[in-house]
Amino acid sequence: MYSETTDISLSKGIDIDGARVQTITMREPTVADQLAVDGIKGNALREITFFANLCDLTPEDIKQLPLRDYRKLAEAFGGFTE
Repeated sequence: MYSETTDISLSKGIDIDGARVQTITMREPTVADQLAVDGIKGNALREITFFANLCDLTPEDIKQLPLRDYRKLAEAFGGFTE
């Protein structure tokens, strides 16, 4: 079933603005989102920034995630592009 957002449950919570967060919501990407990161050098940093924008977080917030949770973000993103 299609949704404009998807919730990602984290294996461990992360601290964002002094609050412990266990779930991140990612919205559907737009062409404007893609254009916003096109000038960023480096694939990893570009992807981190892209995911941060879609989740209304900062790249520093995303960098706190364990790799298994980062992969969940990538899977959620893939669900929007299928």
